[in-house]
Order: sequence, then C-alpha cells, then structure tokens
Amino acid sequence: MSKALAVFHGRFGRATVYQLNRPFNMHAHREGHLIFHVGGTPARIDVCDERWLLAEDSIVAVNPWEPHNFVPTDMENGAIFFVLYVNAEWFAPDAARGHSLRFGRTCFKRTATLDRHIRRSAALVCGAPSLSSLDCELRQLIDSCYDESWQCSEPVQEARTAITDFRVRKSIKLMSESPGAEIELDSIARASGLSRPHFYRLFRTQTGVTPNLYLNTLIMEQALDALVATEVPIADIGFDLGFSSQSGFTRFFAANVGMAPTEYRRAAKVLRP
Repeated sequence: MSKALAVFHGRFGRATVYQLNRPFNMHAHREGHLIFHVGGTPARIDVCDERWLLAEDSIVAVNPWEPHNFVPTDMENGAIFFVLYVNAEWFAPDAARGHSLRFGRTCFKRTATLDRHIRRSAALVCGAPSLSSLDCELRQLIDSCYDESWQCSEPVQEARTAITDFRVRKSIKLMSESPGAEIELDSIARASGLSRPHFYRLFRTQTGVTPNLYLNTLIMEQALDALVATEVPIADIGFDLGFSSQSGFTRFFAANVGMAPTEYRRAAKVLRP
C-alpha cells in the first residue's frame, strides 16, 4: 500500500517523500513538479504522451498544467520518491502569473552534485525541518534543477500563450467558483455559449488539458487544503466537494495522489513563518 513518509506544505508549495506502489490516473497541477527516485526500483512517468524512466541517475520535471501520471515497476514493495510541487509565484514572484516556471526538458541527468543535494533535502524533509532551513534548501535545489534542465540541446516546446477565448475564460471562472464532483461539464459548456464538442476541443486547445482534468485539479486543490489546514472530518470534506460517499472521495483522492486521504492527512504538516 502506498504511503506518505513526510509531507510539508509551505510558501514554496509542497515537499513530500512517498513510498509508492500503485499507478495514478492522468492528472495535472498548476505548480511545477520535480520527481526524484531515492530508493527501491525505478518507475515510469508519463508526461504529455511521452514515457520516461525515473531512476537514480535521472530527474523528471513536469511544467505547470502538463498532464502526467506515475507507473511503478514494483507493485508489491514499491519504491521511495522525493517529490516537489513548486509554486510558480514563489519561484519567480515578479514574473507573469502562470508563465514564471518552466523547465527546459522533461527528463535530464542527475549529476553527482545534484544527487548529493537531493538526498540531503529528502533527509531534511523527513527530519521535520524548520521553515527557514527547508525554504533555503529547496530554493537552492529547485534553482539547480531548473538550470540543469536548460543545459540540454533539445528543449521542450514553448509555453502556451495566455487563454484568449472569452468563452473558455468564462468556463474556468464557473468551475473555479465552486469546484465539485457534481458539476456537469455539459452545463458549463452551455453556460459558456458552446456546444459540448466545440467546448471540449476549444478548452483543450486553449489550456492544453481537457475540461475533466482541469476540474479534477481544482477539486484536488480544495481537498488538499481542507486536509492540511482544517480538522474537518474526511467524510464532510468529500460531501462538500460533491461526492455522495466517503468511499467515492477516497477513490478519487487515491487515484490522483496515490494514497487515501486519511494517510495523507496523517503525514501532512504546514510550515508557517
């Protein structure tokens, strides 16, 4: 069973150490995403229809809103991964919102220097650090990974431009006002003045993800915030997010995070200034 060994939420985003042995659903984050292997068997990471091997000599970087999932190679014992979710505004607060953090390559070499830094940072996360020490350590690690990703000769595609179609902007506003599993995307399409097929095509063209994946991301953000920032019972969190049962919410959460919400809440801590 997958489990969280350490989870910290802070200004930088999230720093986590997971033991994972189950695949995820395809999902996305508005944060940048760095994935490091720190023990056990390698894993495969699918990012934007390409598959990459994550092992001790590689790093996988996922840009904001890029669809991706995790596919373990050892379903029995799993392996240990250090994962960072990086707020773009923390990384570059003066840059345009949503376009400030973009890695140059999805998979790149884990140099000896980076390896030492990764293992030191993972140990610090597991050792219940102070906010100041973790913030400084992660800043250096993320900057180093960012620079290394741009050392490659074949960079990824340029970032998508801002969402220009007012109907897609309206649909995002409607979904963001009260994200929940009960939202009917067909109704969102009609309210935005689009037929269902046109809505799905246009939304993916403008954002790079499907409406379903975008909505799931919004729901997950609400769920994570409620789990770590409140003591609301998990069943009530699920009901507030439109799930008809706690088991339905648990299945959704596990498919996107790799573990049950009870397991995530047990390990999660919030680092405050």
